[in-house]
Amino acid sequence: MSRIRIIGGVWRSRLIDVAGLPGLRPTPDRVRETLFNWLGQRLDGLACLDLFAGSGILGFEAASRGAAAVTLLDIDPRVHAALRRNAEALSAAVEIVRGDALKFLAATSGRFDVVFVDPPYRQGWIGRVAPLLDRTIRPDGCIYAEAEAEAPLASFPGWRAIKQGRAGQVHFHLMRRAEQS
Repeated sequence: MSRIRIIGGVWRSRLIDVAGLPGLRPTPDRVRETLFNWLGQRLDGLACLDLFAGSGILGFEAASRGAAAVTLLDIDPRVHAALRRNAEALSAAVEIVRGDALKFLAATSGRFDVVFVDPPYRQGWIGRVAPLLDRTIRPDGCIYAEAEAEAPLASFPGWRAIKQGRAGQVHFHLMRRAEQS
């Protein structure tokens, strides 16, 4: 098990545990700093979904920065247990759901302002979840997508990247609906 630091908000500098599982790669500090600069340092009142939570760092960062509601979703029972332990250690009022991303998106009636999509690499998840995201995101909401290549943008018809970056192997994009200026 390793640990990663929350970089902003009320839990700034607090460490959370990361389950030691193959392929689990928490979003690096530099990328998170860029992302939350793009979103604004405070997320007061926003509802956020961390769709492939993994370490949960994106969801915990959002909660630390004032998000009104944060849902962390992951299918792995070991990840789920680590997320629960971290939420308890932080006294975080976050919803932790153990489940499949496709089933969750198809069934949820929730609407989110920000959806973090950082799935396991090379498994085709972005192409599978992208068509289900539109109905779960509020009209002025956004998608943050992280992937091993830039190609995922084509998976989001009707959305456009308003910001994008690359750090090592990580390509990251902040997207809004194409009709928004």
